[in-house]
Amino acid sequence: MASHVPDPDPLETEVTGLEPGGGVPPGETPPGEGTSVGPQGPRVPESRGFSQYLWMVLIGVVVLFALLYFVGYIVGLLS
Repeated sequence: MASHVPDPDPLETEVTGLEPGGGVPPGETPPGEGTSVGPQGPRVPESRGFSQYLWMVLIGVVVLFALLYFVGYIVGLLS
C-alpha cells in the first residue's frame, strides 16, 4: 500500500519558463487567460425599424438628384 505518488507541486527549479520572482522572461509565452469574451446566450435578432429604411431612401433620392444635375450640366440642359 505504500506506492510512490509524485508531488503535484513540482519543485521551483523544475518549472520551465519562470524567473525566480515568478515572472516570464522576454520571448516566453505567458499562460493564456481562462475567461470567455463576448456576449453569452442565444442571439436575439435586432429590429431595424422604419427610420433606418427612411434614411436609406432619403440618401438615395439625394444621390439620384445630384447625379441627374451633373448629367444635365454635362449635356448642356443646365447652363
